[in-house]
Amino acid sequence: MSGSSAAEIVSKLAADYIDETPQKLKLIDSYMVFCVVTGLVQFLYCVLVGTFPYNAFLAGFGSAVACFVFAANLRIKNQPKERRPVLGLASRVPAFAEFVFCHILLHFVVANFLG
Repeated sequence: MSGSSAAEIVSKLAADYIDETPQKLKLIDSYMVFCVVTGLVQFLYCVLVGTFPYNAFLAGFGSAVACFVFAANLRIKNQPKERRPVLGLASRVPAFAEFVFCHILLHFVVANFLG
């Protein structure tokens, strides 16, 4: 692909993503984008308006980052078998259960941190 422009590379990447990525992974990716946007909005609000309830900002921003990390873990564990890294991943059901359990635990911690 030498001599290709950046626009051609991006369009090829987008076309391959649309064609070859399973719908389940696209859903997880959209949730990850939502987590990033939520974190950015909270950070911008903190910069523009102020940090009066600083623990609320820390809880919200930390929650957005942790949700992104949990979703990244779920995405890795839901890769098709031929694309999975060699981690000894057996089944997708325990991965989703782990994702849900971690979210429940995270939200208890965030609610406790808020006061």
